[in-house]
Amino acid sequence: MQDIAVEHYASLGGIEAQGPDSTWVVRQHSIEYLLPAFAGEEIEIRTWVENIRKARSLRRYEFVRKGDGKILVKGETDWVFVDVKTGNLKAIPPDVAGIFHTK
Repeated sequence: MQDIAVEHYASLGGIEAQGPDSTWVVRQHSIEYLLPAFAGEEIEIRTWVENIRKARSLRRYEFVRKGDGKILVKGETDWVFVDVKTGNLKAIPPDVAGIFHTK
C-alpha cells in the first residue's frame, strides 16, 4: 500500500509540491483481507485520497483480481504531514492539498 501511495502521489506532482522540508509519515494502517490471491493472477491496485484535514489525510486502497473483478483486499492509511527537520506535524499546504481530487 505504501508503494502504490508514493507512486500515485509522485504521478500527481506531490513530491515537487511538498518541497524538501516536508514529508508524509504513516500514522496507522488498516487492512481487511476478503479473498485469497493465487500465484499467476493479475491484481490491480486502486488508490485514492478520501479526505484531507489540517495535517492528516486518509488514503484508501482496493486490491482487485483482474480475472473476475472481485475485491481481494481493502485497506486504508492515515497519513500525517510532517516537518522533515523536527518531525512535528505541519499543516498541509494548499499546493499539496490541491493535487488531490477527494470525494
